[in-house]
Amino acid sequence: MQIRNFCIIAHIDHGKSTLADRMLEITQTVTSARAQSLDTMEIERERGITIKLQPVRMNYRFQDQEYQLNLIDTPGHVDFQYEVSRSLAAVEGAILLVDATQGIQAQTLANLALAREHGLTIIPAVNKIDLPAAEPERTALEIAELLDLDPDSILFCSGKTGLGVRELLESVIARVPAPEYNPLQKNLDSPLAALIFDSIYDTYRGVVAYTRNFGGELRRGERIRLMATLKETEVLEVGSFGVGTYRPTESLAPGEIGYIITGLKEVKDARVGDTVTAVAEPVNEPLPGYRLSLPMVYAGLFTTTGDDYPLLRDALSKLKLNDASLDYEPEVSKAFGFGFRCGFLGLLHLEIVTERLEREYNLSLVVTTPTVNYHHKPEGAKMTYLEPFVALEIITPKEYLGPILELVKTHRGIYQQMTYVGERVVVHYQIPLAEIIVNFYDDLKSVSSGYASMNYQLLDWRAEDLVAMDILIAEEPVEAFRQIVHRSQLDKRGRALVAKLKDVIPRQNFEVKIQAAVGGKIIASERLSALRKDVTAKLYGGDVTRKNKLLDKQKKGKKRMKMLGKVEVPTSVFLEMLRH
Repeated sequence: MQIRNFCIIAHIDHGKSTLADRMLEITQTVTSARAQSLDTMEIERERGITIKLQPVRMNYRFQDQEYQLNLIDTPGHVDFQYEVSRSLAAVEGAILLVDATQGIQAQTLANLALAREHGLTIIPAVNKIDLPAAEPERTALEIAELLDLDPDSILFCSGKTGLGVRELLESVIARVPAPEYNPLQKNLDSPLAALIFDSIYDTYRGVVAYTRNFGGELRRGERIRLMATLKETEVLEVGSFGVGTYRPTESLAPGEIGYIITGLKEVKDARVGDTVTAVAEPVNEPLPGYRLSLPMVYAGLFTTTGDDYPLLRDALSKLKLNDASLDYEPEVSKAFGFGFRCGFLGLLHLEIVTERLEREYNLSLVVTTPTVNYHHKPEGAKMTYLEPFVALEIITPKEYLGPILELVKTHRGIYQQMTYVGERVVVHYQIPLAEIIVNFYDDLKSVSSGYASMNYQLLDWRAEDLVAMDILIAEEPVEAFRQIVHRSQLDKRGRALVAKLKDVIPRQNFEVKIQAAVGGKIIASERLSALRKDVTAKLYGGDVTRKNKLLDKQKKGKKRMKMLGKVEVPTSVFLEMLRH
């Protein structure tokens, strides 16, 4: 039986999962596919997006020949680009899907670059041609210009109605090469070498590793070695993927995609990118892996009641088993108590992890404002901060170019170049990551009437004119409000913060100073006036000196309280500032 391994890559919401549904029906893998058949998580179905890569095996007869088609459905959002890169390492071809109503978008370009980097055969296709707003010919011309090929070679389909999907599937068979060799051993009769491209944790069976076999045969009962961790174990079960199910078999042949169950109890023992080989006849060197993902955004997770800290710890450890990109370490906050500082791939990743913790583990959480990870190094008496920079790529219709350039300029973007794809402009910038993780995407959609899209990749850490801004309440620094700020934004950020604090901190019996300071220098200040009790209310007439005596006594008392008093900032203030 001939084998074809391929994946579907596209910008978010361009119809990958719907197209996969039609392919499952055409190949009779399922009799009638429900919407998003390969999206197994409830949160994926609710949001209509793919979060985890999902493989499936289909059998199809074409020109009197039986074919085994291994499809991997991939996410489209920039936060889950690491899932796409893992899929590409396991296949020979990719369907590049473009929505006929939206044209080429930022993730289209990013995923295309990844596919080219892996040397894949690319099959371009225009989807959603059944929609009234579709412009398939214009979209095809954009793709042809991007890929430098004949527009007539681009396929048209509708994942919703099934129009053109059979032709697309047969094009995969005709154009995607069969798996021919182990990239290291150069032949299919070489010793066992299988790449782990994903792994999940099953409560009953332990670690399930998703593998692509590049050489040799992977058999049930065989002793295997994981080359990165040097763990040795027995293959308890091996098989292929159905729709949301496992199909056990006796072995996986060279070129096949499937799973192995080993009885390992920790996902870290079966690392993604590791090579599986036989203990009896191992390969000399591991298969080339892929780059590991690094957290881009950090936030603190705390429970609203301190008693739930052990539950949060256990929930995070369970989530981590199925999400290798989630990073966390214990953190203590004076405001919220015990919690965890967590690293995420982006804001959507943060949002999904938080929602899963609250929904699946019944936790009530406080999430601190997302930040980036700063590096710092002392230079004499001065501290130098380094912040992460990213390569930002924005694709937009020409008429929105002016407002977008102005927006990026206000966020400290450094212009690199501008290219054209049909009627769209692709603008390349280098920009601090901290400038785009909060509100930037919403602002971009606002100034472009929703038409612009963006993609970014981490570049490096750079020494910028950054300073640590402290917030003093009653002349005492509050650690939770400390921020790393660019010097050019100090005045604006400091004034906004102290003004907001003045509105939300409860008034005290004495006047309270709220100040923003850098290295002992006050850059913004507000005064919260004291609560005043009418000490003369009990007087009924009499000499005015009695009244003055009571007022003087009150004034001296407030002066003493101001010198000695401390302000306890309630949790509600911290929560209000997070919303701010």
